[in-house]
Order: sequence, then C-alpha cells, then structure tokens
Amino acid sequence: MARFEMNASEMATMGGEARADVLCDMGLMYATGRGCPVDLVSAHKWLNIAAIKGCDRAAELRADLAATMTKMQLAEALRAAREWMTIH
Repeated sequence: MARFEMNASEMATMGGEARADVLCDMGLMYATGRGCPVDLVSAHKWLNIAAIKGCDRAAELRADLAATMTKMQLAEALRAAREWMTIH
C-alpha cells in the first residue's frame, strides 16, 4: 500500500491534468478501503489536495466525506494536506 501511495503521489507532482485525478483516486481508495484499510483522514487529505489542484469531483467527494468526520479527524487531515503541499 505505501508503495502505491508513494508512486502515485510522485506521479501527481509531475504536472499535467491527470495528476489531480490520480490524487482523487487515492482519496477514493482510502475512503472505500480498496486495497487498504479505510482511513478517512488520508482520504480527506488526498481529496483535498486533488481539489486544490482543480479536480471538481474531488471537491464534491471531500465535502461529503467531511460530513462524516469528527473535528479532530478534519483537523488532522487538513494538517496532513498542508504538510504535503509544502513539501511538493
């Protein structure tokens, strides 16, 4: 799982329109537990980054997901997204 996340996040920083879609797919993967345990914080993180990079679908999914999360989970997800954006 970590290998996919690392490779996908590296691909997403390369540029091009597809990068936001890759990040959105990663968010969906964590939200649904596809190939990994469900992790709402990671799901929100990747959907948030995808939305920032212009993926409208990710913005909608992020809003739906946020409605199911606690304030603590949201704060953790936002912090993780901010850290990732700072590095990349």
